[in-house]
Amino acid sequence: MKKILSLQSEILSVMINRKAYHFLRDFFSNDKRALLVTGARQVGKTFAIRTIGKELFEHIVEINFIEQPNAVEMFRSPQSAKDLLMRISAFTRRKLVPGQTLIFFDEIQECDEIVTAIKFLVDEGSYRYVMSGSLLGVELKDLRSVPVGYMGELEMYPLDLEEFSKALEISDEVISHLKECYDKQIPVDEFVHQKMLEVVTLYMIVGGMPAAVQKYLDTNNLKVVLNEQRDIIRTYKRDITKYDKGRKLQIEEIYNLIPSELNAKNKRFILKELKEKARLARYESGFLWLKDAGVAIPAYNVEAPQMPLLLNKQRNLFKLFLNDVGLLAAMYGGDIQVRLLSSTNVNYGAAFENLVAQELYAHGFAIDNDLFYFNSKKQGELDFVVEYQGEVLPIEVKSGKDFERHRALSNIMDNDEYSIPKAFVFCQDNVQTKPRLVYLPIYMLMFFQHDSNEDLTFRINLTGLK
Repeated sequence: MKKILSLQSEILSVMINRKAYHFLRDFFSNDKRALLVTGARQVGKTFAIRTIGKELFEHIVEINFIEQPNAVEMFRSPQSAKDLLMRISAFTRRKLVPGQTLIFFDEIQECDEIVTAIKFLVDEGSYRYVMSGSLLGVELKDLRSVPVGYMGELEMYPLDLEEFSKALEISDEVISHLKECYDKQIPVDEFVHQKMLEVVTLYMIVGGMPAAVQKYLDTNNLKVVLNEQRDIIRTYKRDITKYDKGRKLQIEEIYNLIPSELNAKNKRFILKELKEKARLARYESGFLWLKDAGVAIPAYNVEAPQMPLLLNKQRNLFKLFLNDVGLLAAMYGGDIQVRLLSSTNVNYGAAFENLVAQELYAHGFAIDNDLFYFNSKKQGELDFVVEYQGEVLPIEVKSGKDFERHRALSNIMDNDEYSIPKAFVFCQDNVQTKPRLVYLPIYMLMFFQHDSNEDLTFRINLTGLK
């Protein structure tokens, strides 16, 4: 087996390969609709579109509605798609070649009229279209109401653990070994296991923001990475100020509290930490803004770990995670990077849970953009509960050596009312199985995917009615 690349080696200008690239190639090759690429700021949307656009198209015409605010005027009262295309060509001073041109509208939150225009442009059919922007969930919620026949959608996230591992040039052979061990639920080679735990620790520091990852690949300097992460955090706070001036202090206060709330004993977001006698109704819009902007991931308590989870959701009890575990480390400040690397006097718990939350979110386990957990005074708390293979699956996250101690999980698994067939515990130990319980090393989150391709073919028996 090939040796894993040393985490301290010099890596210069490594090209980060994203899963989104495969989606983009397939979409532009097989789908004639426009494409909307969504996701939080700085997750790599624009770079991905440009990279694959240059690969597949002879010509790319790009219009950025922030850098080119006059472009918004083009979309006001055009007479027809032909008229609008003529305006685009004149504005960009580029000839549009039918069948060979991708037209990329970026920062579309600045142009409400794009929603109506894209339908006419797709109908006209001469060119391909892709749209992207930040804060689309906040500014252009109606964009998703464009008829299905006109637009596909790709949501991008920070690099997940698998993408990060491959960016470090961990070999396909190693990844295949890990996947085989996950599928067969057998222990990983011990050398590989220990090295992958190092990768997880590094991921909790660097995170998955493409610019931060690239800084690490180019320099191996965590100080440079931290500076990049702080720039991203400042960008997020500028967005709050720019796009919601009326609630900016409230929203920024919530955002700043996320790290300390996750570090608290129960990790639940406590409103009184904001203001004494705070009420959810007053602050809920702030939480929703952070969720819709893609910078925070909510996990709501459910009344019972039973299907369907969405109907058991308790709106007033929730945890709030950051969209990137590396940004969480950056917000903690101090010397947490050194302490994580040395594994001394540091609480992994909050970082581990945040890592799990963003992996679950990126891998399709969110329902209506929410994750879920379960907390009961009598039975205890489950870190996460997800719907998996038609059943509720409890997930426990253990960062320490006492990973086999889980009173709440045992209580819930023994409760016949719930009839839960199995549970996963993600920890730092190697793979081991017990009746109805699977212990998995934390890095195996990369293979834990929501199966959205389940065959739902059903043919009704109409014998006697025809």
